[in-house]
Amino acid sequence: MQVVVTKRDLVRILQRCQGVADKKSTMPVLGNVLLEVSGPDALRLAATDLYLAVSGTIKAKVDKGGSIAVGARDLFERVKMMPDGEIAISTENAATTIRSVGGARRYTLHGIPGEEFPKLPHLEDNVATHQIDADVLAQLIAGTHFSISTDETRLHLNSALFEWDGDRVRMVTTDGHRLSKMEITVPGQQASTHMLVPLKGIQELRRLCDEVRAEAMKSDDVDASVALAQSGPNAFFRLAGFSFSVKLVDAQFPPYEQVIPEKSERAIAVPRLPMADALKAVSLAASDRTGGVKMSVAGGKIRFESESPESGEGFDEVNVDYDGPDVTVGFNARYFLDVLAAMEDEQVVLGISGELDPAVIRPGGESAKKSYLAVIMPMRI
Repeated sequence: MQVVVTKRDLVRILQRCQGVADKKSTMPVLGNVLLEVSGPDALRLAATDLYLAVSGTIKAKVDKGGSIAVGARDLFERVKMMPDGEIAISTENAATTIRSVGGARRYTLHGIPGEEFPKLPHLEDNVATHQIDADVLAQLIAGTHFSISTDETRLHLNSALFEWDGDRVRMVTTDGHRLSKMEITVPGQQASTHMLVPLKGIQELRRLCDEVRAEAMKSDDVDASVALAQSGPNAFFRLAGFSFSVKLVDAQFPPYEQVIPEKSERAIAVPRLPMADALKAVSLAASDRTGGVKMSVAGGKIRFESESPESGEGFDEVNVDYDGPDVTVGFNARYFLDVLAAMEDEQVVLGISGELDPAVIRPGGESAKKSYLAVIMPMRI
């Protein structure tokens, strides 16, 4: 294989590939990135950990076709150190040489034949593909990703439920202690999709969506849409010049509607930033193990208290427009802070009933196009 590409294009695609390649796997091949000539003027790069797969194509001056798989991180680090401009890539047997065109700098890496690289999942023919704006997908992820369980043994919680019902898209996540749900209307689009996307897939989608949005802000010519399809056990996404696939979770997501209280006895409008500031301050004195903070609503104020044998006590309060019955509830402060950080409204509506009932947080200004809520289970303090 003999090709010439630009450093800028190569760095961009390698950054994504080396993030997916699994260098810790018991299968060494999964720590590699595949480079293969895919056309008269195209070089394709791909990486997979057998659950996620990402690939992208860049323009290339092709003198000789072929393919090779080399260590993803090693190649990425060496390409970053090359001077700006064009880079020549050539292979002979299992050796890959990259050198600066017009310069003396070069590296040689040992690899394996491209034929030994795992086959990537492919989208079957006649599968329906739907378009969704990258900004919409990014909003869904930003509003819910933090309540995905990190426990990989509980697959049904270590994932995000993505549903597309008519012209409404929805994402729901829960770790058993809290739940986040966001819905957005996509005018002119009709689909019916139900999938459980694992946490690793959500994290990679979030990075790709952020990249698309950043590029779209720089230029009006950037396609800021995501092509989405489901085929067999995999979901496929095309965005930012990349093809991304993820093996979906084969499990039953919890019946989340049963967790959401139909009604809260108290609905309190609270200024979002002052509440977040007070919670953050008081949580410094909370137990490291539980992060528990006592929240009391009484006399037009919300009071936050924490104490632990190691770090003493903390106290703060926020003024609110409330003159109903007093109530005191214990919660994990970090759960509240995650939700408040994901919202943009100046005010949020806090729904609470009793000390053993979950709290519901909603934006201060709901709209027909977009809805959001978070449920946080109480804790004894």
